[in-house]
Amino acid sequence: MDLKGKKVLVFGSGKSGIGAAHLLLAKGAVPVIYDGNEKADRKKILDNLGRDVEIILGSLPEEKAKQIDLVVMSPGVPCDIPVVQDFYARGIPVWGEIELAYRIGKGKVLAVTGTNGKTTTVTLLGEIMKDYFPEVYVVGNIGTPYTDVVLEQSENAWTVAEVSSFQLETIDRFHPVASAITNITEDHLNRHHTMAEYIRCKERIAENQTSEDICVLNYEDDVLREFGSKVRAEVIYFSSRRVLKHGIYLDGGTIYIADGKEKLPVVRTDDLQLLGLHNFENIMVAVAMAYHAGVPVESIRKTVCAFKGVEHRIEYVAEVNGVRYYNDSKGTNPDAAIKGIQAMNRPTCLIGGGFDKELAFDEWIKAFDGKVKFLALIGQTREKIAETAVRLGFPKEDIAFFDNLEEATKACAEHAVPGDAVLLSPACASWGQFDNYEQRGDMFKQYVRSMCGCHE
Repeated sequence: MDLKGKKVLVFGSGKSGIGAAHLLLAKGAVPVIYDGNEKADRKKILDNLGRDVEIILGSLPEEKAKQIDLVVMSPGVPCDIPVVQDFYARGIPVWGEIELAYRIGKGKVLAVTGTNGKTTTVTLLGEIMKDYFPEVYVVGNIGTPYTDVVLEQSENAWTVAEVSSFQLETIDRFHPVASAITNITEDHLNRHHTMAEYIRCKERIAENQTSEDICVLNYEDDVLREFGSKVRAEVIYFSSRRVLKHGIYLDGGTIYIADGKEKLPVVRTDDLQLLGLHNFENIMVAVAMAYHAGVPVESIRKTVCAFKGVEHRIEYVAEVNGVRYYNDSKGTNPDAAIKGIQAMNRPTCLIGGGFDKELAFDEWIKAFDGKVKFLALIGQTREKIAETAVRLGFPKEDIAFFDNLEEATKACAEHAVPGDAVLLSPACASWGQFDNYEQRGDMFKQYVRSMCGCHE
């Protein structure tokens, strides 16, 4: 589609919507920013955009809807609401911000999705690629909108993208030369309603791939192992539990790549700064994608060994009065939070709770395994988590509710003794009390550092 002169409804006024509007203006389109929240700050939207464009808040007038040539969705807006369904019914193209950027961008795309591990994998993959190729962009759900970088790209560009199920809902021609799905566990059912729909959205990452592309999948995930038989791309499985004849795997403390004839040692886990089996799996995904993009093993090994991980993922904050504090705000669902508690090797005061994505917390509570001595709960899910914990035998007297994160952090500090840990690993999204998990993690670190008088 030639965008010049086209009237494009940008659905959502956040970071993705502003990025999309900037790009549309640069391509000669006429963006109309629409936000269903009639109380949204019109001046703030215009200030963020830096241009005078039409803004519609609240309901969308019918006469305006009839003028629209294209809709660009922000990932936070569901596609099943009536106003969006009306555009589908009229045959108006509905793209996501990722699709818009892909249509305009240049070069090749490496894309990663999955319930957990995306951010670590994409960050590491971006570092590996940057250490070998001169033009690499790391974008998507990781923080920088894809639309922010495409006008800078040349044909030699490599784009490393973290893509969520929300973003994959609205792709059309999005075609990565290498894709990956790290794992699939229950998440975002408030948005997708069923696991089948959530899985379908995740699997769309490989929808437009051909036999010349690769798709990296978790062999130990039953859903993904089955999906591998349907993918048109060449499937590269990874496994942390078994030797694979063709794929990438962990065996005897070494990660190997095997091509069916021989195996190539990549790195020993003893040489890594990342700990935990889940991180070894993230490393395997990044290694497989970079290797098939042409990065030599020697370069991959050097970058992987220097990599220290990502902020907000089991991140050590400080030690105060003999108590170690960890920020795992990225633990936004029970499966991710299980990894956080498994990483603790001392009695732990745990802060959990947040926005309700209609998930079950049973497996998370079971993973406490006697480590959790005090459970501080905040947010919309606190009663639900407490009920689950008590039902599964966690002492009711060791659970407390708090109105905010600061109160919960102070209470954990009071309950902890030297040799304990305090862990923020909420098993829930941050929405409602915070803009995102980064803000939640930053606030936790601020509260901790204020207790010890230390600063970054």
